[in-house]
Amino acid sequence: MKEQLYTIPVNEAFDKDCECPVCAMYESLEQGALEFTLGPSYMEDDIRMVTDKVGFCDRHIEKMYERGNRLGLALMMKTHADRTINEVKKLAGSAGSGKTGLFKKSTDAADPLARYLQDLEDSCFVCDRINNVFERYLDTMFYLYHSDSAFQNKLKNSKGFCNRHLKDILNRCRTKLDAKEAKDFAALVTDIYIKNMERVRDDLSWFIDKFDYRHQDDPWKDSKDAPQRMMMKQDSVFYENPQN
Repeated sequence: MKEQLYTIPVNEAFDKDCECPVCAMYESLEQGALEFTLGPSYMEDDIRMVTDKVGFCDRHIEKMYERGNRLGLALMMKTHADRTINEVKKLAGSAGSGKTGLFKKSTDAADPLARYLQDLEDSCFVCDRINNVFERYLDTMFYLYHSDSAFQNKLKNSKGFCNRHLKDILNRCRTKLDAKEAKDFAALVTDIYIKNMERVRDDLSWFIDKFDYRHQDDPWKDSKDAPQRMMMKQDSVFYENPQN
């Protein structure tokens, strides 16, 4: 099968020796999005208009700070703060005016200022840039499963998925595959998940046993990084791939 634009990174992710190839896809996109955001693009007016409006989530503002371009980050934070201050000033008169109905949750932002702040909290320029492509990568994964026997073998021989991404692909398979394919796909990835969670669980058990004096002279086998690998299985992209 001739690889198309999105099949290449999906195949590359499944070629990696990692605990979740979907995490590998996300991490690759994340690195690219961070490089783009802190590159020359932050001086372009059209990009700056968007970053001023939506800002960044906690995860990505911390990652940008770690990358060292403090001036670029400071410039974006300053103009984003300018816009935020102006918006809050406009909405300040409405603060506390929203009413909560009898059957409305108190956390629902009826107050225009609270709603604005909630929208700001939920928005991130880097996340948006990642997710616009990440969704296409997930769709491509199902396209390859349907049409490419080589990819099917890669999937079968993979180390499975983290909790978050197993959930995502199980939810998505019902709309991307016909009924029989979706059922077969769900059974396959669930079996792969269980087998590989048991593998990492067993490595973790041996890691624990190694702290018993009776096993202090025994080899570590594959257990030295078992806690990190289990964290990746359980916490998805929010824990960095220890093999990178």
